[in-house]
Amino acid sequence: MPAFRQVGEKQLPNPVLCMAWSPKRDLIALANTSGELLLHRLASFQRVWSLPPSEYTGKDITALAWRPDGKILAFSLGDTKQVILCGVEKAEILHVFPIQSPVTCMHWMEVTEENSALTAFYNSEDESVMFLPKLPSLPKSYSTTSKIFSEEKSDEITNLLGEVRLNILVLGGSNGSVELYAYGMYKIATVTEISGMCRSLGLSSDLKSLSIITEVRSAENDPEICYCQLDTGLLSDCLPEVTRMARKFTHISTLLQYLHLSLTCMCEAWDDILLQMDHRLTKFVQEKNTSTQVHDEFLELLLWGQSSPELQALLMNQLTVKGLKKLGMSIESSYSSIQKLVISHLLSGSEALLYHLSEVKGMSLWKQKFEPLGLDSAAVESIDYHKLNVERSFGKYLTFFVLSLLRLGAITAVGSFSLKANELLQVIDKSMKNFSAFFRWLYVAMLRMCEEHVPPELNKMTQKDIAFVSDFLSEHFSENKELFDRKGKYFNVERVGQYLKDEEEDLVSPPNTKGNQWLKFLQESAYLKESPLLFPSYPQKSLHFVKRMMEGVIEQCLQKPAEVIGKSIHQAVFLPLYTVPESSENTPRLFELPSLWNDKKAKVHNVVFSMPEISPSKLYLLRKATDPHRHIANSVMSIDLSHILDNVDDDNATAHSSFVYSCQDARFYDDEMLTIVLQEPDEENGRCILAQLPLTSTLSSDTEFMWEPNKRLDQQTSAIPCQGIMLGNQWRELENMKAQFVAVNGIRKVACVLSANLRHIRVFEMDVEDEDDEGADSQNVTAEQDVLETSMSSQGKEEEQGLTAKDQSAEGRGLRTEDKLESEESLELS
Repeated sequence: MPAFRQVGEKQLPNPVLCMAWSPKRDLIALANTSGELLLHRLASFQRVWSLPPSEYTGKDITALAWRPDGKILAFSLGDTKQVILCGVEKAEILHVFPIQSPVTCMHWMEVTEENSALTAFYNSEDESVMFLPKLPSLPKSYSTTSKIFSEEKSDEITNLLGEVRLNILVLGGSNGSVELYAYGMYKIATVTEISGMCRSLGLSSDLKSLSIITEVRSAENDPEICYCQLDTGLLSDCLPEVTRMARKFTHISTLLQYLHLSLTCMCEAWDDILLQMDHRLTKFVQEKNTSTQVHDEFLELLLWGQSSPELQALLMNQLTVKGLKKLGMSIESSYSSIQKLVISHLLSGSEALLYHLSEVKGMSLWKQKFEPLGLDSAAVESIDYHKLNVERSFGKYLTFFVLSLLRLGAITAVGSFSLKANELLQVIDKSMKNFSAFFRWLYVAMLRMCEEHVPPELNKMTQKDIAFVSDFLSEHFSENKELFDRKGKYFNVERVGQYLKDEEEDLVSPPNTKGNQWLKFLQESAYLKESPLLFPSYPQKSLHFVKRMMEGVIEQCLQKPAEVIGKSIHQAVFLPLYTVPESSENTPRLFELPSLWNDKKAKVHNVVFSMPEISPSKLYLLRKATDPHRHIANSVMSIDLSHILDNVDDDNATAHSSFVYSCQDARFYDDEMLTIVLQEPDEENGRCILAQLPLTSTLSSDTEFMWEPNKRLDQQTSAIPCQGIMLGNQWRELENMKAQFVAVNGIRKVACVLSANLRHIRVFEMDVEDEDDEGADSQNVTAEQDVLETSMSSQGKEEEQGLTAKDQSAEGRGLRTEDKLESEESLELS
């Protein structure tokens, strides 16, 4: 009876580059060569959703990692140098951040250490809900044209925070750099002094050390695989403070994302229909024969009810009565939508941002606790503008006046953003009143031109209304030659859109502050003129500009802790392991050994690897304590894979007992078990084996390996203690499959085997007993099924992204049912 139960098999249309099991659910994520991200469930390897590549994000996926709670999936893109956080439930892109170099590996871990200070913080972390209202959900209808984010956007942005317990996303780069992101969003450390390219890494759950597998290249020799252990003692020693600071900064990062999406919704709600009036008026000026100003033409129509033939043709032929009515309704709808977004989203998010930054300022004043981590009150209150990337954030043509404003701190920058949002509200309110009166008068005038009936309720116009329309015409319909030189038009009737444009230039029509008693009082007061208690308003700048300035100031405020913590991390161990021949360059990097595993109970870093060029029938295990200063026994061991099936009680035992097996792949199933894929020497006809290898017997050797300095491990393999192991019945032959790679999850007790051509996949439940012939039946998947699955997967983009509406509904119901079962299983496991 074969061990393990096969529950699914599939032939995929595109080669798989990355695969990773969810830590909480029976779901596996796959990334293929076309840049597509796929999510499959264990049962029959059924696809849940697919996320196609995008020109705005990229298509070269280089690494995958699950958040420990299984709700967020992170993946990196090499072509655009970005890391993306994707929601698992709806395949939504929730957060995107840039990186300096392409990511070659990533690891997302959860801190398991407990102490009284952390427990108190966990219990009080949600105190902000008592002072701040819940942020309203972003409207779905305004997200349909977003370049990066999907159509449905509700509470997912705020759900980026996840659980309170600290989790850290670790990114390894091609240039040897390592970055640590708390909660997957806030960078808490950057390490650059690492030799070679990162191929695998793992941060210990007690935060005492970080293990890295690097590939060091030289011009003369083959690439060299090395093990590097970094001492991250500062994170471990200051764990409560790191958690508090990281959580607060993650709140801030999430709110910045919320404000960005709110502003995106405002831009999408803005209707550019009024721009047509600007261009039509400009064309009218260029084509009319008289030298009369446009506002004079409209004033003549207002006062005497008469108009020139040119103006009458403009109104009746181009604008039309029906078009004027549609224009008024469009403007009112657009402005009302933007006004609601500013009040409910932009201002609410700004208030929450001010709250959390104020708490950060309070934390920074507790120097005994937070100063060692680089949290300085000066960074929150004042910014060194010389360190800002001015060209990227603010353009090349900023004046010294604007640069000097950057000395202001993060709290002041958020206050300025709130002032600019309130200024936009005033402009919207004034514009709605002006356009309402103007369109009402013009509508009546055009009806009279057509000699149509004018409703009595519209025919009444007081002297005050006439003066109001006259002022509006003088302000909005005066020709501006400077504007024509810049924009190619003489008029700027619409005043709201200029606040939403992401441009470096000043506002075309800034608000008129003449006669403002408060501003006059500030200018005449020597004490209040430069007071740090007052937020600058930047009357010449757009809302987009002030937002980018705020983001730049806050970004610098968050940078210093990452620099300080990064400098505290230093190399404690560096061990050269073996060389890699250039012939293996075509192998996908993410599937290559070594494989890392952190034993949380024993507090040990485990590294499993093979050296096929020196000893093809051996598997090696390197063990290092998470505390770099603690020594452990049996630090290096080897496992002899020769005759590993000799104790098998079957007809082929004698025939295969003399074979020497080589390890194709090995992954840690749990702390005590290793899942391996074995291959017989004959690559064409040799059989492949999936097996579970117990590590307890491997570590029972009394011989201690003494590492000779200045030598690689492959140069002293004869001194490494070797242990032979018999698998018993914990193995299974993979018939009709040239298996080479495996991904496992010991918590969910599942494994996924991938063939050498990266297209053929088999999925197994590992810790179950087969009933009747279920295991044998599931093993023999028919060729017709493979052909059917292959054809279905290549039916086009619509088929790739989903089924029919009816099938999708059934699919969603099935997923919700399975999620419920998986949640119950998670509770049982916990």
